[in-house]
Amino acid sequence: MTMNYLLQQAPQNLPILQASFGLERESLRMNAAHHIAQTSHPEKLGSRNFHPYIQTDYSESQLELITPVSSSTKEARRVLGAITEVAYRSMEADEYLWPLSMPPKASEEDIRIAQLDDAFEYQYRQGLGQRYGKLLQSMSGIHYNMELGPDLIQQLFETSSYSSRLAFTNDLYLKLAQQFLRYRWFLTYLYGASPIAETGFLKEDLEHPVRSLRNSSYGYVNASTIHVSFADLASYVRDIEHYVETGDLSAEKEFYSAVRLRGHKHNRAYLTEGIRYLEFRCFDLNPFDTLAISQETLDTVHLFALALLWIDSPEQVDETLKTATELNNQIALAHPLTPLPLEADAQTILDAMEAIISHFQLEEYYQDLVDTVKQQLAQPELTLSGQLVRQVKDQSLQEFGRMQGQTFHDHAWSAPYALKGYEEMELSTQMLMFDAIQKGVHLEILDEEDQFLKLWHKDHVEYVKNGNMTSKDNYVVPLAMANKTVTKKILARAGFPVPAGAEFSSKAAALRYYGQIEKRAIVVKPKSTNFGLGISIFQDGANLADYEKALDIAFLEDTQILVEEFIAGTEYRFFVLDGRCEAVLLRVAANVVGDGIHTIAELVDLKNQDPLRGRDHRSPLEIINLGEIELLMLDQQGYRPDTILEAGQKAELRGNSNISTGGDSIDVTNQMDESYKQLAADMATSIGAWVCGVDLIIPDTTLPSSKETPNCTCIELNFNPSMYMHTYCYQGPGQALTPKIIAKLFPEIV
Repeated sequence: MTMNYLLQQAPQNLPILQASFGLERESLRMNAAHHIAQTSHPEKLGSRNFHPYIQTDYSESQLELITPVSSSTKEARRVLGAITEVAYRSMEADEYLWPLSMPPKASEEDIRIAQLDDAFEYQYRQGLGQRYGKLLQSMSGIHYNMELGPDLIQQLFETSSYSSRLAFTNDLYLKLAQQFLRYRWFLTYLYGASPIAETGFLKEDLEHPVRSLRNSSYGYVNASTIHVSFADLASYVRDIEHYVETGDLSAEKEFYSAVRLRGHKHNRAYLTEGIRYLEFRCFDLNPFDTLAISQETLDTVHLFALALLWIDSPEQVDETLKTATELNNQIALAHPLTPLPLEADAQTILDAMEAIISHFQLEEYYQDLVDTVKQQLAQPELTLSGQLVRQVKDQSLQEFGRMQGQTFHDHAWSAPYALKGYEEMELSTQMLMFDAIQKGVHLEILDEEDQFLKLWHKDHVEYVKNGNMTSKDNYVVPLAMANKTVTKKILARAGFPVPAGAEFSSKAAALRYYGQIEKRAIVVKPKSTNFGLGISIFQDGANLADYEKALDIAFLEDTQILVEEFIAGTEYRFFVLDGRCEAVLLRVAANVVGDGIHTIAELVDLKNQDPLRGRDHRSPLEIINLGEIELLMLDQQGYRPDTILEAGQKAELRGNSNISTGGDSIDVTNQMDESYKQLAADMATSIGAWVCGVDLIIPDTTLPSSKETPNCTCIELNFNPSMYMHTYCYQGPGQALTPKIIAKLFPEIV
């Protein structure tokens, strides 16, 4: 049975879309003068010897961004977005990535071969420069890797006449490779985006703009004497080995085909171990997309690849592919606004794509993709090259490239506290992911909603939850810190100062306690709480009605609550990691300052417009609410939401200073006396915490602290302290903590 017959006879429920994907993007680093950067590979990116995500391609300035294997095109593109952002924010601040496949105006001297430690790789690049010219190597593109799903292959194999799955898989991939080369002109027409070369790149000027220089005879092509057969796998392997032996190719990977068989370091292994996936190499960078390839392109190519399996294979493979190569070159060198030539049979491809959609009843999205392709076939100006040719000025794309490059640079640097594409995750987790990618630590999201990550380097594996919960902490330690009563007892017995108070499991018992604290400053809070939820503070004592309301608020968060003495002074958050205080934060409770014009409610709305403010810990500062606690706080000060404060007059909206309840963060790490830092570290050590947030109330920071005379009180230990608020502060320089987590977890790579 032929491969296309197997597909056409397959049941509707065949997992036709099951596949894995990976992307590799090349781009040149540019400097502030809009020339190819001569700086070395960014130091922040760690070692290229093992970095899985960010490498250098041919030249020192040509970054290669590599995604891990993803189970969908959407996820592959999302990961590419994260890696791209890390690359941007690891380069010099005034550098940007050139958004076009063709390089800017440059000379051979501007292309500095990548300074790699591997002698063979360096010599290999030297040889390419001598054989093809260094400027040619500066062209950039994006490679699309695709592995058909194991269930898809297995089900097709079971209906075939093959006795060997390996032989079946090899033939399946080989057919796909043959068909890709046969019809790649279709993709050149749609996605070609290298219409011109800047002055000096070509020996002679073109008569007119073209679709894709990179995919033409001016691009990556081997010498005319190189003829590798795709008729069968043995011939393919034998031919490439022959050219390597004769020196016509310096290595197997120098064979510049638009498609490569992948999965093993040497081609001969495919014969015995099988082809694992294919690499499609014909995609120019899309300069209109910040990631150089759109989601629609990724999905259209996936559907295109499946359609290739639906179409009958050619009988005379090598002759057919030779003719197809000539047709591709003709289309690549045609003016972007011209239609396809008559010999380009686009209808066969469209019919196959629609047959796949119909036979397997794919969702309407895929038909929309085909309809878009039909429009592009009918209107060449809608293709990438058709759009790009309108940007040519004075036979140059320099101005357009600079504009787009700067736009994409600015986008990458917007909201630098977040990792684009992963904004729904908790912010500290996003920051840790950024640092893992930057340092070259392998990363997998095990559970996105639960913020659970797997990190690894070689055989060293670490699991991290919420950014800093790791195996470094004993299981029981976070449980102890989550229980405020247990925390207080452990600290008190270790000789550290904690506030006095009582614990209640019923509202009635807590109300009976009112007589003992009626005129005292108190704090009412849940026994087990985080992010400052359910806390009410009464610095001047509380009347019975307000006290009862505070009890109701606390009991909403837990079945047990604490009523403690209020400790006068200023609250500071100390971040302790592995026995050392790494950051100190002054947290100012949620507040607004009057201007004599706006009401308190309006001032809250104005303050919430700060781009650093958001919800659910996805921004460095939290949105300020006007809920029950805030209204109660305003009432104690004699204010209402419609009160207009005088200019400079301050209204407190919260008694507790948690950033998670709208507070402001001020970094005071460098100003805090070392004695308090040591005391906080000792407190964390006493409970056995590897990472810990220590909240101290300090009346006077000019007085030094000691265990015997602490001059402070510990009101809480936090088992999962937020790190982002120490880094992106309302005021102060900020302290980067997530890199220190990575360094502690993986000391071998730092």
